[in-house]
Amino acid sequence: MSARDFLVELGTEELPPKALKTLGEAFLAGIEKGLKSAGLSYGQVRYYAAPRRLAVLIEQLEEQQADRTQNLDGPPIQAAFDKDGNPTQAALGFAKKCGVELSQIDQSGPKLKFSQSIPGQAAAGLLPAIVETSLNELPIPKRMRWGARKTEFVRPSQWLVMLFGDEVIDCEILAQQAGRVSRGHRFHANHEVRISAPANYAEDLRSAYVIADFAERRAQIAARVDQLAAEQQGTAIVPPALLDEVSALVEWPVPLVCSFEERFLEVPQEALITTMQDNQKYFCLLDANGKLLPRFITVANVESKDPAQIISGNEKVVRPRLTDAEFFFKQDKKQKLESFNQRLANVVFQAQLGSVYDKAQRVSALAGFIAQRIGGDATRAARAGILCKCDLASEMVGEFPEMQGIAGYYYAKHDGEAEDVALALNEQYMPRGAGAELPSTLTGAAVALADKLDTLVGIFGIGMLPTGSKDPYALRRAALGVLRILIEKQLDLDLAEAVAFSIKQFGDKIKADGLAPQVQDFIFDRLRARYEDEGVEVAVYQAVRAVSPTSPLDFDQRVQAVQAFRALPQAAALAAANKRVSNLLSKAEGQVAASVQAHHFDNPSEFALNAAIQQAEHAVQPLAAARQYNLALSQLANLREPVDAFFEAVLVNAEDPAVRANRYALLAKLRGLFLGVADISVLG
Repeated sequence: MSARDFLVELGTEELPPKALKTLGEAFLAGIEKGLKSAGLSYGQVRYYAAPRRLAVLIEQLEEQQADRTQNLDGPPIQAAFDKDGNPTQAALGFAKKCGVELSQIDQSGPKLKFSQSIPGQAAAGLLPAIVETSLNELPIPKRMRWGARKTEFVRPSQWLVMLFGDEVIDCEILAQQAGRVSRGHRFHANHEVRISAPANYAEDLRSAYVIADFAERRAQIAARVDQLAAEQQGTAIVPPALLDEVSALVEWPVPLVCSFEERFLEVPQEALITTMQDNQKYFCLLDANGKLLPRFITVANVESKDPAQIISGNEKVVRPRLTDAEFFFKQDKKQKLESFNQRLANVVFQAQLGSVYDKAQRVSALAGFIAQRIGGDATRAARAGILCKCDLASEMVGEFPEMQGIAGYYYAKHDGEAEDVALALNEQYMPRGAGAELPSTLTGAAVALADKLDTLVGIFGIGMLPTGSKDPYALRRAALGVLRILIEKQLDLDLAEAVAFSIKQFGDKIKADGLAPQVQDFIFDRLRARYEDEGVEVAVYQAVRAVSPTSPLDFDQRVQAVQAFRALPQAAALAAANKRVSNLLSKAEGQVAASVQAHHFDNPSEFALNAAIQQAEHAVQPLAAARQYNLALSQLANLREPVDAFFEAVLVNAEDPAVRANRYALLAKLRGLFLGVADISVLG
């Protein structure tokens, strides 16, 4: 069957830059969905997205659908006709559905049947509806109208190109009549551009100063920015989201190097970078030491004969933003950081839990408590805790919210606070997201843990539990942060103790009954998904959870040991044996002897198992106490043979109550050895 290339381009006013790439991808996906639904085969596909256009190119699209046969089953014969042979409503309804007379329906089988041959439709007739459906389904949160029409789209439409091979598809979409005429660059080539053929689309526009391919523009910008940065003996900061946004703002990208006064470098570089990236869409430059250079790169949308004019214009625009940052920084430094707590005493953290300053006081006490237990300095952790929210009341953070924590670091350094105290003011917010950086200091770790645990305890304490769709206080993120800090930094903290300390701090502001286990369960529940992502089976997590370790680090060490144990050849048999022992003991309440008495043994297998358990006790208990769980489970793996022999030769539920109770005691001892690490019966 013959095939032709298909091109559709919708021209618009400037599309939202942050959404442009998504719109382009969705446009292509919608058209592909429509073609597949229509049964039209095609070759390679690609989308184009530029500030004033969305386009899709489909190579080698079938010109016509294949003919197909439609088979419809109707009601059974006995239901289609009454006893006199007259058609029932079921039969008549089926004929009506098929659009034919009943006499044309096949009545030879047990059911009424109708077969019809449906000729394939021409692709040219199907394409307008496919394109229109795709445009209607684009992920546009808010559509707009223009003129007196009721037509809606993300931006007003300006032109429409629809070519199937050399043929223009005659249709109207979004108030635009389809043709083969596009538009060039708004300044360099502000005229109509005739698209000679779908395959020539990109080149036809390139001759009119439009690079229609989003990926090509993006790659061009990235390469040129890197080149210019190297010429300035620096490296550019190129966040992917910013690169996408800049690529969506220009049709003909021309990166240029600009500069600003060196005096602004006295301001925290994070503030300068934030304002230049967020407000001006500039790429900042760093030197070899990671310090900000007094230069930046802007991406113009014109190839100017006098680029100095564009450079000068951008330098003028950025100066007031940098001046604002400089002013706020100088104003804030006129007072001690701690004095900002006075303002925070009047800022509500949560109506039932008090002010932000109240929270800082709780965090300070809890951070000192935690620091003592993880090997840090309690005094410095408490100091960092009392300062941890101060910068929220500063002018800098008021203007640049992204500076919270970072501004606190600079102000603390200015006030002469210890380095780890200053660092902790920023590290309290770590990790800021999945896989993000963790605190580098013990003081920072203590404050970060205290801040997150205080929020968890407080919000749970007033009954504001997160739901599937709502988690306004980011409690899940806080719990994951606690786990990551403790496990990845190898810090041993008993969460039960820390949570209990935190609960006391709130006094009567919260309901303490049952709160501690609720908070701990919520935190440890987060580990399940973490281990699944790491390829650890759920049963391994459950085996450790069953013995309720209260230290996340200890929990993790047990999980890693059980995971390694599962690979041993003895693991499956021992897990099954533990499950059997668990079931037996669960039914033997009050029948277990206080200790194992050898004189009740009447089978060599009992003597052998008892000896093996005693030997294992001496070897395993010190290992478990030292948290050498891998070695402990390796030792316990040696019990497989005596355990198997015992169950093969011995009837546990003996008729003699004393013998039965003694055997239960022996099995309880066996199970206790494993429970020192995990409940491996869960693995069985």
